[in-house]
Amino acid sequence: MPAVIPAQYTARIEGDFVVFIIGMRINRPWKPWQWLPVFMAMPAMIRELERAGPDSGFLGHSGLRPRIMVQYWRSFDHLEAYARAKDARHWPAWVAFNRRIRGRRGDVGIWHETYLVRAGQYEAIYSGMPPFGLAAAAGLVRLGAGVPAARERIGQAA
Repeated sequence: MPAVIPAQYTARIEGDFVVFIIGMRINRPWKPWQWLPVFMAMPAMIRELERAGPDSGFLGHSGLRPRIMVQYWRSFDHLEAYARAKDARHWPAWVAFNRRIRGRRGDVGIWHETYLVRAGQYEAIYSGMPPFGLAAAAGLVRLGAGVPAARERIGQAA
């Protein structure tokens, strides 16, 4: 477990990036044959992405929470390339899910949201936290002298 940083810091990343939020909702818990494969697929995909290296465009993630994860990507093109790669874990899992759930989409829900973030158009602050979120995926900078305030960090200078 990463050590807590007993200070305030912000995230710093050069250039545009993508925030991808993905999750699942178990609507019928008594049907584990429908939702368990969805639940079990994500850890293997994350391990694959973590091993893929920087050329994959995968920057990091918020950790494997039971039903939601935030991922950070260098670009939408990188995210889409992984999602559609026939030789990666996502595509076969997606095809299997659609085949298995056909006609029974109410048993388990899956969702995602994708946000394209322009350089300098984000703001993040962490206090008394281990490296987390965007700061863990990209880089962290301790707040203090010479670090702009929230308005400037998000690109909204007065």
